[in-house]
Amino acid sequence: MTKRAAATAPRPYHHGKLKEALVEAALGLAEEAGVEGVTVREAARRAGVSSAAPFRHFPDREALMTAVAAESLRRFRVEIDAALRDAPAGDPLARFRAIGIAYIRWSLRNPAHFHIISTRSLFDFERSEALRDDNAEIISMVESALAEAAELGLLGSADVRLLQIAGRALVYGFARMVIDGHLPRWKVDAAEVPAMAEALIDLFIGAIARRPP
Repeated sequence: MTKRAAATAPRPYHHGKLKEALVEAALGLAEEAGVEGVTVREAARRAGVSSAAPFRHFPDREALMTAVAAESLRRFRVEIDAALRDAPAGDPLARFRAIGIAYIRWSLRNPAHFHIISTRSLFDFERSEALRDDNAEIISMVESALAEAAELGLLGSADVRLLQIAGRALVYGFARMVIDGHLPRWKVDAAEVPAMAEALIDLFIGAIARRPP
């Protein structure tokens, strides 16, 4: 069997785990063929079940993609949680930095997942409580780090919402540029990307930090 045949062969699921198997199959399809290649029928084939079997869990493609987005965001949050465990608890800007680096690192390792969670038109955000909860928790982590930094007088601006949006635009935009292949225009090769990501976040933190009188 060729490597491609092995990769696309149906994978039997464990009894009672059909929903999880279908989500995993859909994630695999997104990674290999892009989100356009994800269908309920193809996920069923890959999971090794009949084309009718998924519809108890996923009546349509949007329902499947909503579950896929929830799983992608769960994995993203695991990455952020791990990064925060290594950041100094008493340094809010270090926590903010850790979240930003984790965002870029995870997105570049998982471009299909990044595309899914970044494209609200692919899924029904309100349909998934897990998706809403993880999204709110990630936003809260960033907000609390910036709010604490503002309370400690570490920031030049107390507009936490504006700083959140600016920070999100930076990490999202950089990840998108790398994934879409824009950096060679500036003669940046793949080996430089991790250090450049850290340098950009450090530049941003330096720009928002309060300057001594």
